[in-house]
Parts: sequence; C-alpha cells; structure tokens
Amino acid sequence: MNTVCSAIARDLVRYYQEARQKIHGLLEPLSDEQIWARPYPYGNSIGNLLLHLIGNLSYYIGAEIGGTGYVRNRPLEFNDPARYPKLLVLQSFDAAIAVVVATLQQQTEADWGSAYTAKGMEDAGDRFTAFLRCAGHLHHHTGQIMYLSKQLAIGN
Repeated sequence: MNTVCSAIARDLVRYYQEARQKIHGLLEPLSDEQIWARPYPYGNSIGNLLLHLIGNLSYYIGAEIGGTGYVRNRPLEFNDPARYPKLLVLQSFDAAIAVVVATLQQQTEADWGSAYTAKGMEDAGDRFTAFLRCAGHLHHHTGQIMYLSKQLAIGN
C-alpha cells in the first residue's frame, strides 16, 4: 500500500480508537439509569445515541465494506425500550469500533476508490468517503454525548 493510503488508514484507525476512549471516559461517572435519561424532552439519551452509533458503524462499515452480515434496524436505535446496562452498550460499541478498525486495516490501495453505495449513503461514491462520513457522524454524536454527560453531572 502506498504511503498516502497507509497514512489514511493509520490516522482513521487512530481517530476511531480515540473516539472510543473519549466516549468511555464520558460514560465512566454515569450510572446505567443516567445513560438512558433524556435531560431534554426533544432529544435523545446517551444510550440511544450509542445504539445509533453502533448501528451506523456496524451497517455502513461492518456490513457494507467488511461483509459482516449485520442487519440494521435504525428506528429501534432511538426507540428500543430495553435500557441495556451501560457495560453491555459499551461492549457493543467497542465491538463496532473493532470491526471498523479491522476493516480499515484490510483496505488495499485499490479498495479506497472502490464504488460504495448503501441505503442512506447512496451518494458516497467510494469507500474513502464512507469511512470519512462515518468518522464525521461519530464526531457529531460524540459532541452530543459530551454535552449530555455534562448536563447530567450538573443535575446531580
């Protein structure tokens, strides 16, 4: 793999792993109950945001690029009444990040430009764009999780 492709894969792997660590740090002081709290009636809980990130990464990267066979149920990401324990949600998130990392590390120079279309990302064009958009999506929701975790800490 050429130097540019190696750098892209390396830096994306580092980004996804750092985001994983950031989310773990934000959830560390929170209880199971707190991750499912909705500080604002119009928003999502941290738990639902994590289920959404798991679904997003597992589908767009895991299933569509990595061939994992993951089947996404996007509405359930926001409406699942189960309220899973924080540890289980974080383990599922870690597993999704591990799939992303493994898939990134398997990309060859030719793979980056391979055609990519998936439901909800039909205009991506290539795999590089899919990885980049998923990283941006992860960043967006990490910011929301940061805000919510601070609001929950203030409320205590």
